Amino acid sequence: MKNIFIALLFLISTVAYGQSAYAKAEQLFKAEKFDKAQIAFTKLYEQDDSNLDVVERLGDIASHQNNFEKAMGYYKKLIDSNSKSARYNFKYGGAMGLYAKSTSKFKALGMLDDIKKHLKKAADLDPKHIESRHALSQLYCELPGIVGGSISKSRSYANQLIKISPVDGHLAHGYIDEYEEEYDAAAVSYQKAIDTGGSLYTYRKLAAIYQYKLEDDKKALETLKKAYIKHRNARLMADILSLESKIEMND
Repeated sequence: MKNIFIALLFLISTVAYGQSAYAKAEQLFKAEKFDKAQIAFTKLYEQDDSNLDVVERLGDIASHQNNFEKAMGYYKKLIDSNSKSARYNFKYGGAMGLYAKSTSKFKALGMLDDIKKHLKKAADLDPKHIESRHALSQLYCELPGIVGGSISKSRSYANQLIKISPVDGHLAHGYIDEYEEEYDAAAVSYQKAIDTGGSLYTYRKLAAIYQYKLEDDKKALETLKKAYIKHRNARLMADILSLESKIEMND
């Protein structure tokens, strides 16, 4: 009886340690201390390589470090354990896509079908999965027509996004407009993103279009000032002052 009790105590303490260690590792990850988080999660992985939460975090850390080939290895393990997870399919397909951008064109072409397969599966498994639709919209926008690129398909996924999350849909349309060098249309799309979302990112996208594509510094400045009123961001103020100085010099 005493031996059983000691064994149970050991088991409980081990589980508690594992939970505590995971919490600390997760805290490091959320603080974006990825090198330290990698060490912490690797220790957990060495103790139990079947813990999918740990496997996923190691893949996420590798992605943040731009080591997409390594990330693919971890995400593939997730897919092998649960192929019906939209999140796992998106992360695996997304890591493959980013890795393909950094490798040879020949190798990238060989990966294309698998990239599409997993991103589409993520979208099919979850009708409200935003990230996979963003990725598919961008993929079809950037691909040459000879290998399956299609602006109409890209727009179709952007339209799906508008129904799920209007701000994401308008941002996706803005991305396509930029890629097609339709900068006035891009400005309209990003203004819609501001109207429906109003994040600092949306203001930045519109200001960049005005400043760098339409060469309208005054409209860019006006956009940044509106953003500052809403977000009170110190970096924004620095950019406003810099742009004001540029305009004064050119007037």
